[in-house]
Amino acid sequence: MTALPALRRHFRLPEDDETFLDGFGQPWEAIVEGSARWLILRGLVLPAGYLQQVVDVAFMITPMYPPGELDMAYVHPWMVRSDGQPIPQTQIPQMIEGRSWQRWSRHRAPANPWLPGEDDLASHIHYAQSWFAAEFERR
Repeated sequence: MTALPALRRHFRLPEDDETFLDGFGQPWEAIVEGSARWLILRGLVLPAGYLQQVVDVAFMITPMYPPGELDMAYVHPWMVRSDGQPIPQTQIPQMIEGRSWQRWSRHRAPANPWLPGEDDLASHIHYAQSWFAAEFERR
């Protein structure tokens, strides 16, 4: 039997974030590339409607986090709608791990601001999952 590679933990996240991630059900890694710190969820299952069923999703962990806000998500392989419709604000690539990841340029709005002390990595991951599902509610 082949051993799975060890998950990388180049940096620590706040204890509550690591507890959430350990219970989330997806393998995760915390890596550093250059000056950027990335949290990568491996093997996230997508909602129906995409050509891909499973992707890796990365989140840039800024030096100000927490309490500073997290923003956007990066996906590999690139997500494509099965109906061929384009996905707005996803055309910019981001190199992570020597591969091209699809940047989902989604930001909090005044109606849904980042609330320090309430929002965290868990709320941002759930927020990103809502973008993936809401893509099919667009006209």
